[in-house]
Amino acid sequence: MSCSNILNDYDGVRHNYTRKGGLVWQEVFLPDNAPAEWADRSVLWNAVEAAETTKESRLARMFVVALPVEMNHDQQTALLTEYIRQQFVADGMCADVALHDPDSPGHNPHAHILLTMRPLDEHGDWQYKTEKEYLCVRNGEERGFTAAEFKEAQAEGWEKQYQYKVGKKKVYLAPSEAEAKGYERISKHPKSTKYGRQNPISERWNSEEQLVAWRAAWADTV
Repeated sequence: MSCSNILNDYDGVRHNYTRKGGLVWQEVFLPDNAPAEWADRSVLWNAVEAAETTKESRLARMFVVALPVEMNHDQQTALLTEYIRQQFVADGMCADVALHDPDSPGHNPHAHILLTMRPLDEHGDWQYKTEKEYLCVRNGEERGFTAAEFKEAQAEGWEKQYQYKVGKKKVYLAPSEAEAKGYERISKHPKSTKYGRQNPISERWNSEEQLVAWRAAWADTV
């Protein structure tokens, strides 16, 4: 995208695209709470890579936008800057943008915008995308709680559920109920939702409604 030379710390592979043509302009935009050193895209994307530990993790979201051929490159850059700052950076994302025009001037002007997937906290640290959610019971009612929420819920009588051997079956029960009946626990892992609880900010960023809003905002900006 940016015709850069970047070493991927994760696997030790160097990616050198400095001979690639067609680049008109590139920039990294950061929210105020992001570490200043992330202005170097090599540092930024290695930080993103380090934060993701599962093989199916998404590292970035990419937009490809067409730019009006009636504008010169300075105007196209100003257009992109306004849109990226208002729609992405102001909402807490880091944005890495590259403006391409392979047959300059004005043949096929377009931009690639790479966006980070995780929100940042006030200290500039990555927040979670999803958080483990335990399915707890109280008086026959089942409800999901994160680890932080469970501390208060436990004081109100909610219990995590574990697998116990009931005859030939494996059944999830609260420890108070299972121990009263003498059942044997067969797993140390409490019952939880399959995908966990999404960070509400990430959930909004990933929604179809947000995509429609971003597209509409691009049209309005153009």
